[in-house]
Amino acid sequence: MLSGKEQQLLDALSPRAEVEGVEIVTVEVAGAKKAPTIRVFIDTPDGVSFDELASAQAWVNAIMDELDPFPGAYTLEVSSPGIDRPLRTAEHFERFAGQTAVVKTARPLGGRSSFTGAIMSASDDEVVLDVDGEHVALPLDGIKRAHLKGVIDFSS
Repeated sequence: MLSGKEQQLLDALSPRAEVEGVEIVTVEVAGAKKAPTIRVFIDTPDGVSFDELASAQAWVNAIMDELDPFPGAYTLEVSSPGIDRPLRTAEHFERFAGQTAVVKTARPLGGRSSFTGAIMSASDDEVVLDVDGEHVALPLDGIKRAHLKGVIDFSS
């Protein structure tokens, strides 16, 4: 799911995140190779406050300065995962069982590589979604990208 560079950054940030009581949900590197954007999504069991974001921005920036992951300039963004929270690990899928996920696979399975459905279960090997009433098992290591399908309730 993560590129080699993204995994390297995640591995470098995770020990400090644990000390800070923060989970690194995922790391994304996007944009041009000469001036990429590094996005670090953080979360806590109680959500993410502005103060936690500001604090995380400072220590993530310090680690990035030490690593110097890209020659030249890059942009660093530290944010909460938001309504379309990325799903990267079996634990992420388990935590949000019953909610709807959008999953893209690296290779087509049964002629398709995009699946949207309720998360039924997850293990270290696979994620099972209910896609239009059919249980579809997706190998965890074959998932390219996955996120929750955010729902906004305007009735309140």
